[in-house]
Amino acid sequence: MSKFSTVWVFSDTASRLPELMGAARELGENIRVIVQGHELSAQAFRLGADAAYDVGTIPADRIIEDYADTLVQTIKNHSQNALVLLPATRRCKALAARLGARLTAGVVNDANELVLQDGHLVATHMVYGGLAFGKEQITTPYAVTTLNSGVFEATQEDASRSGNAIPLEFIAPKNPIICVSRNVKQSNSVDLGKARRVVSVGRGIGNQANISIAEALSNAMGAELGCSRPVAENEKWMERERYVGISGIMIKPELYLALGISGQIQHMVGANGAQIIMAINKDKNAPIFQYADYGLVGDLMKIVPALTEALKR
Repeated sequence: MSKFSTVWVFSDTASRLPELMGAARELGENIRVIVQGHELSAQAFRLGADAAYDVGTIPADRIIEDYADTLVQTIKNHSQNALVLLPATRRCKALAARLGARLTAGVVNDANELVLQDGHLVATHMVYGGLAFGKEQITTPYAVTTLNSGVFEATQEDASRSGNAIPLEFIAPKNPIICVSRNVKQSNSVDLGKARRVVSVGRGIGNQANISIAEALSNAMGAELGCSRPVAENEKWMERERYVGISGIMIKPELYLALGISGQIQHMVGANGAQIIMAINKDKNAPIFQYADYGLVGDLMKIVPALTEALKR
């Protein structure tokens, strides 16, 4: 078997669907997409779906994980074996666990590579906090995996393609989780995964007020602003969606400029996909310089404003 006969795709975010479709097309013959609503079903067909199934608008008191039984029945009704692809988001990892239990399927999360060997899926993912890669071979008839961003090329939409999604009737789980309230995040608009240039801030920036000089530099460069985990998780100076690293965002920009970032392996695992890495740090022995193509030792508070002014000319 050189490809799966059927690949099922589900994404809780529209932005991840093109890349999942690219993976599905590379690994499977027949691509079936489960979507939420007409807009996503139209996008799925433009991306090359052979069939789409619509769970409809999800009520406010229901969470996506409770659709596991609905998805499993749809998958089982179609065939006795298949690959199921989801993005490596928190919600989809939780959904993947439920799908795996109900399909008696092997599950691998955060896959960085997917290949077929001897008729079975082999998934590569990071282990030991990003210090090594592990390979898992899934031999069960169904295989479920969540995919990191940037692993497969995104499929381009074909406006001439269209189709009608098959509506799915919700199958209530035996023990549903009731959503009693939702709080909108203050900021979730950043998408570092698509940025061509990223300026990233570490604790070496000193304090939250100093982040403004990094923001001015990123604006001058036409870059997105990211950060290291301590800046987001410990100091809470920036949103969690902006931190780069093994437990944050894995990026592949053309240019990654690290400001005051020490360069611990857990951070560099998320930044190593950059074509060019530049670093500015006052500590000449900082590990970041082992990864950087270009490095500058000095005071951020002097260098960064000077760079910004030079770029504005």
